[in-house]
Amino acid sequence: MDTTSELVGQRVADVYLRECASRSVLQLLANKWTFLVLGALADGPQRFGVLLRRADGITQKSLTQTLRGLERDGLLSRTVYPTIPPRVEYELTDLGRSVGGLIGQINVWAEANLSSVVAAREEYDEHVGEEPLPVTR
Repeated sequence: MDTTSELVGQRVADVYLRECASRSVLQLLANKWTFLVLGALADGPQRFGVLLRRADGITQKSLTQTLRGLERDGLLSRTVYPTIPPRVEYELTDLGRSVGGLIGQINVWAEANLSSVVAAREEYDEHVGEEPLPVTR
């Protein structure tokens, strides 16, 4: 099996291959808003307004697009309750919950290592533009 088309024909996914369809899933999960919405929904069903406040900085348009995309991809379900005005809730599906644990772990890691990353950035920025040190052997 040497070509991408042969791999796709065999239903073998490899995100490192340029034309592998699994890259679209990777791209979906790498989106900041997708990541934050999935993380917020890990706490249980949420209404649009709650998600809008929870994902601080997201616009209504971006949230709407993100929710529609996640519903299309099977990661969340949308329930409309027959009230006036209609009440809509979003909830993770089993597929969405299966990735929720990973998102939770990444969130914990990001928060726990924030100071180390900031320190590394500051150290790097201090040395940008300096002459590199010669390598001695």
